[in-house]
Amino acid sequence: MVRNGVKNPKQIKISKIRPIVSRTDLKGVIKYCNPYFCEISGYTEKELLNSPHNIIRHPDMPKIIFKFMWNRIKKNEDILAIVKNRTKDGNYYWVTTSFESKYHPVTGEHEGYLALRHAAPKSAIKSIEPIYKKLIEIEDMYGISAAEAYFIDFLRRKNISYDDYVKDLTKYRGIVASLFSNMRKIFA
Repeated sequence: MVRNGVKNPKQIKISKIRPIVSRTDLKGVIKYCNPYFCEISGYTEKELLNSPHNIIRHPDMPKIIFKFMWNRIKKNEDILAIVKNRTKDGNYYWVTTSFESKYHPVTGEHEGYLALRHAAPKSAIKSIEPIYKKLIEIEDMYGISAAEAYFIDFLRRKNISYDDYVKDLTKYRGIVASLFSNMRKIFA
């Protein structure tokens, strides 16, 4: 099967404990990437630096999820998301990503964003894949506004906020929340 230009794309297994880290400017241009990001994505540091972060965007990701994420981080609201990324060679990997705003330590000016990622739980992937597929179908047929309305209604019917929904899917408690907290301190 050929998918997205790749014959039989495969899921890349990523470490449950090694973080994938990047920092971007306010427009999403990569200004820092850790070595593990390079290793997993298949891009060199030189290829990633000064490239838009969407260089790793997988076509199986609904546009509405990125719109939702950008709306949140532009309002200085941190966000946790389940994201399918594409490697340079067309394979893919699933991550739980925490996005947060970063400020200059002296001037206090907003200077960009920090993304901390780790392996998404298999159960979260299994739950989110059909939703993402449905959102893409809606986007393709009716546009991003219709997908947004569907997703908001989906969360409303579940009587849950986006944040709580993702935290429930990823089991973002205890050790996982602690891991993200410790990574934030290291990469602040």
